[in-house]
Amino acid sequence: MKKLALALVHHPVVDRHGTIVTAAVTNLDLHDVARIARTYGVGKFFVVTPVADQQRLVSRILQHWREGFGAGYHPDRGTALELIEIVATLEAALTAWSSACQAEAVPLLTAAGARNGLNFAEARQRLRRQPLLLTFGTGWGLAPELFSRGWPVLEALRG
Repeated sequence: MKKLALALVHHPVVDRHGTIVTAAVTNLDLHDVARIARTYGVGKFFVVTPVADQQRLVSRILQHWREGFGAGYHPDRGTALELIEIVATLEAALTAWSSACQAEAVPLLTAAGARNGLNFAEARQRLRRQPLLLTFGTGWGLAPELFSRGWPVLEALRG
């Protein structure tokens, strides 16, 4: 059983001014993240948006590549997009992933400026013990309220 899933959060995230916003879902995010998830053997890719119109847009894109013209035109893309599940909240993604793994999953938050977070070796050890939901924010990143919940944060990559 795969124990790692990804969540791309569109709300709550911040804009360049630090205001909490809901970012738009982009077609490129769906394709690019799904292909990365499939390539690296991730179990699920949750697209998190509370906006009903955005959820319908994602559903239309997925239908096109899984069943529509795109399924015959580029079947590998549809295979990667099978990993996507649309949810309204990060909590819903966490519940769904915990249910799929039949064990309590924990979100592992990401932040570009994160310091003193879990290093990659520690994250790998934690993944051996429990399912993780590697959580990315769109816009200018995850909202501060998510970091106040005591969830672990993955240290930032250093360039």
